[in-house]
Amino acid sequence: MPKNRKASDLTLLGRIGAHSMHAKHDSRKTSEPGRKRFLSSFEEQVDPDGTLEPEERVRRAEHLKKAYFTRLALLSAEQRRKQ
Repeated sequence: MPKNRKASDLTLLGRIGAHSMHAKHDSRKTSEPGRKRFLSSFEEQVDPDGTLEPEERVRRAEHLKKAYFTRLALLSAEQRRKQ
């Protein structure tokens, strides 16, 4: 790869690679391990010692996940207002 590539060129090359991969593989399967790890991180945060009952751990993790995504929505709205 030439050293003088611009950021926009690298973005396009990344898109080409992603589209090529998704054309050959089921994206739900390729992203499944990462998705599972991301979602399990909420359970680990609410119960790092593993002492809660499974139902309670899931309930609390759901709230933490909702707080996380609500926080992202708030940050996104703030950025849109700035523009």
